[in-house]
Amino acid sequence: MADDLDMLRASIEAAIAEAADPRALDAVRVSALGKSGEVTALLKSLGALPPDERKARGAQVNVLKGEIERALENRRVTLEAFALDARLAAERMDVSLPPRPSAPTGPDAGSIHPISRTMEELIALFGAMGFAVAEGPDIEGDWHNFSALNIPDHHPARQDHDTFYLTAPEPGARRPVLRTHTSPVQIRTMLTQEPPIRVIVPGRTWRADHDATHSPMFHQVEGLVIGRDIHMGHLKGTLVDFLRAFFGIADLPVRFRSSYFPFTEPSMEVDIGWSRKTGELGQGGDWLEILGSGMVHPKVLANVGLDPRVWQGFAFGMGIERITMLKHGIPDLRPFYEADLRWLRHYATSPLSPFTLHDAA
Repeated sequence: MADDLDMLRASIEAAIAEAADPRALDAVRVSALGKSGEVTALLKSLGALPPDERKARGAQVNVLKGEIERALENRRVTLEAFALDARLAAERMDVSLPPRPSAPTGPDAGSIHPISRTMEELIALFGAMGFAVAEGPDIEGDWHNFSALNIPDHHPARQDHDTFYLTAPEPGARRPVLRTHTSPVQIRTMLTQEPPIRVIVPGRTWRADHDATHSPMFHQVEGLVIGRDIHMGHLKGTLVDFLRAFFGIADLPVRFRSSYFPFTEPSMEVDIGWSRKTGELGQGGDWLEILGSGMVHPKVLANVGLDPRVWQGFAFGMGIERITMLKHGIPDLRPFYEADLRWLRHYATSPLSPFTLHDAA
């Protein structure tokens, strides 16, 4: 009976050696070890043998099975090495070639990513209103990212499943985080600059979320104004003017709704008019939430050493991907980061056409 196992072993090993790619190798595996495979059939037939033969035969079949599994694994490793060598040979680049004498044109020409283009628009529009651009680190401490902004320890944003935490610098210390918003830059700005302050903060942020409208890494822009006698009218006027200029709709309906944020009081969500049926902005009788805003909370002002009885301010924030998607009719967030040249050529803009205020007129 051992002869039939030797013949089967030789047949399967020959098929393994002839497999030219992973798909062919998997077909050999299924024919040998699958539910209806030849080796599997031998194992199923053991029950029909007398007890004294079953033990010896079972040991022989199990040895055969182990040898085939090892042969399959060795061939898989060999095929993967062949595939890697072929890929490296195909993708090899001669870095000693001289640079191109002129910039490429046509489909090979570079372009500005939609997110970068939107940042240019934001900087131009708010710059015309007197806002400067502020920047800060992507990795923040607990105080700048949470505590200084009046976000308590029990707030959901502090949970591990929402926030990317890094290793604490020392035992017992608060763990630093990949910033969950650009608001820490507002804190840094108020700590280092004397009022009056008028800044926007565009930049990357991180949250543990990923679907068609959310990404673990995304971009935000926040605004901060600090001065004497700043009131709600300044906030509303700034945002209404910005939204109408950004979307290019002079009579875009804008609505302010009461809301709650730990770092502003009072807080408001801002909605714009749109049609739920067609998705067209400025049309129809529906409303779409676009950003959050409010007057800077007195506790936040006190945390950075500003007297709330003297200084007041407002803040706002929005997702850059979100407003880009709305402006250009992009239905899914994920293609922003997939480097699909067809998508980029459709939505990107020429590097020779920077955004100007004439575009918003």
